[in-house]
Amino acid sequence: TQTTWVYELAEPTSTYLITLQIGRYESIRLPKSPVPMSAALPQRLIRNFEYDFGRQPQMMQLFIRLFGPYPLSSGYSVVVTDDDLEIPLEAQGVSIFGANHCDGRRSAERLIAHEMAHQWFGNSVTVRRWRDIWLHEGFACYAEWLWAEESGWRTADQLAAHNLQKLRNLPQNLLLADPGPEDMFDDRVYKRGALTLHALRRAIGDANFFALLRDWTTRYRHSTAVTDDFTGLAANYTDQSLRGLWTAWLYTTELPAL
Repeated sequence: TQTTWVYELAEPTSTYLITLQIGRYESIRLPKSPVPMSAALPQRLIRNFEYDFGRQPQMMQLFIRLFGPYPLSSGYSVVVTDDDLEIPLEAQGVSIFGANHCDGRRSAERLIAHEMAHQWFGNSVTVRRWRDIWLHEGFACYAEWLWAEESGWRTADQLAAHNLQKLRNLPQNLLLADPGPEDMFDDRVYKRGALTLHALRRAIGDANFFALLRDWTTRYRHSTAVTDDFTGLAANYTDQSLRGLWTAWLYTTELPAL
């Protein structure tokens, strides 16, 4: 006999966000989540998983409040592979982690927040051109800081200052608005992108900043966008010119002050 499996996604999906994970996995569901949340992982990792990934429902609640409704009707899933992975990876409605990210110490919690945030920034709102990759990675990195603040670890201000100092010790030759193919996933794109958002948040205030993010995820839901779309939308949330901020953070290689 032959079994044919058909997988369908209700929402528009970028081709690079399709993945197929095959392994000897146990399926579990996470309780008390505002959207259906499940996981597939080796049985030996379940105890660690319940601790390491146990705050995902709270993350989801925070991101829905800050970013707007979760964009996928099928919910959110996590796969933990039986082997180690250097880095986790997001796909449409699912994130893939390695066994090393499930160590019983919550050492990967910032990455758990990062990959979940990609469901809004990267998967639902997807860049039209790879040069604008900061719209994915900078936003997901900033979501790490927002979760750190919410969970009582460190504030976004503290993390911004820490990462700004780290970037100052690295080469100042990356243009965030167009990092080039070799540096597209350089860690400086992630951190400088997050710092750009933090600078914007300081400039326009929390209420306007998070209203802008919710407008962004609504206006470009399940579609593509470029940097000019975001900077143009941001202009609606302040009476002051943001041109200097964008020039300093997006279109200049030297790091500005916060």
